Amino acid sequence: MNVLILNTQVPFCYGGAEVLAEDLQAQLESAGHRAEILTLPFKWYPQLTLANTSVARKLMDISNFNGVTIDRVIALKFPMWLIPHPQMSLWILHQHRAAYDLWDSSLSDLAGMPDGKALRDMIRREDNAAIAACKGVFTISQNVTGRLKQYNNIASEVLYPPPRSMERFRVESYGDFFFFPSRITPIKRQELVIEALVHVPESVQVVFAGEADSPHYLETLKKRAQELGVTDRIRWAGRISEEEKFDLYANALMVIFTPVDEDYGYVTPEAMLSSKAVLTLEDAGGATEFVQHDKNGLIVQADPRAMALAMTRIWNDRDEAQRLGVAARARVEEIDLSWDKILERLLQP
Repeated sequence: MNVLILNTQVPFCYGGAEVLAEDLQAQLESAGHRAEILTLPFKWYPQLTLANTSVARKLMDISNFNGVTIDRVIALKFPMWLIPHPQMSLWILHQHRAAYDLWDSSLSDLAGMPDGKALRDMIRREDNAAIAACKGVFTISQNVTGRLKQYNNIASEVLYPPPRSMERFRVESYGDFFFFPSRITPIKRQELVIEALVHVPESVQVVFAGEADSPHYLETLKKRAQELGVTDRIRWAGRISEEEKFDLYANALMVIFTPVDEDYGYVTPEAMLSSKAVLTLEDAGGATEFVQHDKNGLIVQADPRAMALAMTRIWNDRDEAQRLGVAARARVEEIDLSWDKILERLLQP
């Protein structure tokens, strides 16, 4: 079967969406299919560009290329599912969240555009029509499935994406640092952790790993850390290699993950595969589908002092960190993270 994977990308930004698309392609090829990723840039501003992008996708023809018929299309993100194809399955990472759950938040620049509401309504209409025409509708988490039902009244099935190289995650120690692997961006809320450091023992260290979406935002965080006097307790690792990632997970005391209503987030299952508990927030979305408070991790309010209390508790009790970490590993092993099931469902007739 010739399978085309449709994904969008913001140039110079690499994250979980790109990893998922690459892993899906590799798994399809291992199963004997021909698979390619068709990636198109996505720019959501100014508003005319966003509107034109949606129209342009609807005018594309991806039925065949150079005499090769495309048998199945798997679309991952808006607006790629607007491209017409009679054999399209969706594995939705997320919709254009600024038109949905983030509409009323400070994270939605769409709401501030002159014709933002009209554009929001257009996006929702286009989504409803395109998604209803698909062969199968799947998502990467209960959180994304819930949004799709809430805003579009469309049912979907959850297929959790397995982390890359699952067998390589391991535990070596419960060391002297908290680990926060994620893109450096406001929606991940690294600033909360920086502010929490003011209220924890002076020996507490945090390692942030990941590229910044904007150099300006990274400098803003570093300036904030300097203002609070916690610069020497933070290591900015930047983009790290796979080997470095496995080592940091293996030796962290605990993993911190504080996004705003995350779609899924590889961080949580990766931490659990490393027998590390996750400290997350009540409004963190996908992370809370895995983390159970006081059983295999900690879930607190989105408040620096609440985070500081949780961090201090673990810092002062390494046995507790290990107990929660062992339970975290047991939890992730209960979850069906199977590529065989994913391919079967995405390629169903």
